[in-house]
Amino acid sequence: MTEKSSKYQRTVKNLGRRNLIVGSIIATFIATSPYLFYLYESVPQTQVWNTFLFTYDSQGWGDANLSMWILTGKAIPLIFLLIWFFTCRHWWYHTLLVPISMYIYQIITLFNEDIFKVDEFQLIYLVPVMAIIVPSIYLIRAQMFSKLNDADKSLQELEDEFRIKPTGLWGKIRQYF
Repeated sequence: MTEKSSKYQRTVKNLGRRNLIVGSIIATFIATSPYLFYLYESVPQTQVWNTFLFTYDSQGWGDANLSMWILTGKAIPLIFLLIWFFTCRHWWYHTLLVPISMYIYQIITLFNEDIFKVDEFQLIYLVPVMAIIVPSIYLIRAQMFSKLNDADKSLQELEDEFRIKPTGLWGKIRQYF
């Protein structure tokens, strides 16, 4: 066995272990998500919530338990969408950025005590995100169907051609910058 093939086998083995560890962490999070959602029940039903790490004053909501219930109702789906975004291999995965940005905006407005209606008017703030993502997805789709008409390929072969190869979390983040 040559040194080059031995090095390749070690690299493949390390990547397999890394994928197993990351996959196990994601699977554990998904399996425990109902318990994570109900963490808000440990928050007292008072305006001020004191912990050894921080003090939270829910002035706008009047009840720390209520604001944490709203937070978990927004944070858990956001985390699921982020997992889906970073593990999706289809060409259309950028459309997931629209609901991701909506949940991020809702979480930010949750902690702004001046805004009492969290779920109103977020579409106005999503217009710039949608103005970039929707046309780009449409152009990719149009390009796929143009190639489908010009080439002798199946739709699955074209989707595989446009599929982004997994490059890891940091690789996907670097694609945007």
